[in-house]
Amino acid sequence: MRKLSMLLLPGLVSMTLAAGPVLTSAYAAGGDDPSSPPKSDTSTKKGKKKSSSVSDPKFLAAYRTAYTTIYDDHNYTGAIDQLKSLKRDDVADVANLIGYSYRKLGDYQSSKVYYELALKDDPNHVRTWQYYGLWQLEQGNREQAQYHLNKIASLAGTDSSEYRSLAAALDKPTGATLVY
Repeated sequence: MRKLSMLLLPGLVSMTLAAGPVLTSAYAAGGDDPSSPPKSDTSTKKGKKKSSSVSDPKFLAAYRTAYTTIYDDHNYTGAIDQLKSLKRDDVADVANLIGYSYRKLGDYQSSKVYYELALKDDPNHVRTWQYYGLWQLEQGNREQAQYHLNKIASLAGTDSSEYRSLAAALDKPTGATLVY
């Protein structure tokens, strides 16, 4: 697993650097940054193989299509259908994007369910802590959003984009409209 991570890391860094200038201007106001495609992890926490690997090319292609549907087309309903058709909402990346899409549609209860599913799969999923923190702010739960910010700091540091995004949103006065 560690070797696979080391092999994938340079590619992810390259993609991130290439997309950085485009994404920075779109999300600079402190809000939702796109989540990257899921890691190619084929094992559960107990080391057993999952029946449908997230490294499967068909799965990754479908995930990327849903990702584009969300962040380029802003078609959240379509993305939810695409992500649910993967039948892998037990994967943090998938559950997080479903939660994000529901939140963007204003369905906060469904959004919460999927954020919690994502954190159940991966309690250290930084992007879910960020998005769920924004959810908390939108619900008026500043203390919980601060808890999420502290969790992000412990997982990814205060220089991470997730931390900076949620911190910027928390800096806005109560009742201010979040722009992202």
